[in-house]
Amino acid sequence: MSPEAALRQGRWVKLICGAGNQDLAAIEDLCALYAQAGVHCIDIAADAAVAAAARRGMDWAEGQGARRPWLMLSLSDGDDPHFRKAQFDPNLCPQDCPRPCQRVCPAEAITGNAGVLAERCYGCGRCLPACPLGLIQEEQHLLPAEEVPALLQEIRPDAVELHTQAGRQEAFRERLGQLEASGIPLQRLAISCGLERGAGAKAQSRAALSARELAAELWQRFAEVRRAGFLPLWQLDGRPMSGDVGAGTARAAVKLLEELRPWAPPGPLQLAGGTNAQTLPLLPPGSGAAGVAFGGMARSLLQPLLQEAEAAGVALRESPALRPQAQERIQALIAPWLTR
Repeated sequence: MSPEAALRQGRWVKLICGAGNQDLAAIEDLCALYAQAGVHCIDIAADAAVAAAARRGMDWAEGQGARRPWLMLSLSDGDDPHFRKAQFDPNLCPQDCPRPCQRVCPAEAITGNAGVLAERCYGCGRCLPACPLGLIQEEQHLLPAEEVPALLQEIRPDAVELHTQAGRQEAFRERLGQLEASGIPLQRLAISCGLERGAGAKAQSRAALSARELAAELWQRFAEVRRAGFLPLWQLDGRPMSGDVGAGTARAAVKLLEELRPWAPPGPLQLAGGTNAQTLPLLPPGSGAAGVAFGGMARSLLQPLLQEAEAAGVALRESPALRPQAQERIQALIAPWLTR
């Protein structure tokens, strides 16, 4: 099924590799195995090396008879948790520290005495409150405006995802202008937005948006997107980067869809943020969901196998012993959406 047909039929599935994830070997395996399983789109960091790794994975899947998914680049119009990385000086850690940060890191980006492995960190932030001494900081990694058109021309993605927040209309318009300047035709422009207000909002206005307030923000974005000639795809970020935390996180995205749908602008509504295997069973009939994006859960399912393959010196997709386990886990997550 083509990506557009999947959106129309409510069977769209997207893999989110992570806007900050630059672990090239893992990305190649993730893209290979999820593309082989039938996802319609793969969302990656806006980085040429990451794009090359993703395409190598998709080439492998095509060789296995799979339909090639869209390649989507993630950008942001301002500070965003998806575009941050944790960092700390391991020399400041007490020798007797039990390293709770290491235990809670789903990407296993904190190892030994090396601090944070930046290529693995995708910005979930779970380590920040875990440090008993508050040594861990976050650092934003945003693509400079002048680099956007050239990077898009180099990578030539099929789609772009633009993360935004309430109150950042002008910053959104500027990023959109950079997309236009690239001259790259896009199948879809995904707009990712949740109920958080932008950092520039006044302190008394930092409470979460209501569904109607979020809809008003999306209608503003819709006018700009259509003026630029792009087709929108609305990614509703219920509880960002939390799908692997527990089954309860799935409710946030479903609730956001139910509340927003009556007020949303035209375009497919896709669930994200806290999505996992419990998301689909929570959807009521006629929910209007065009599909789902899996990020943290999709990566966490394969993380132990990726590490086992790495230790054996082989790619996961090429391991006769480990690949069937990976394929079974992937199918359990995405097959209910592909066949709904």
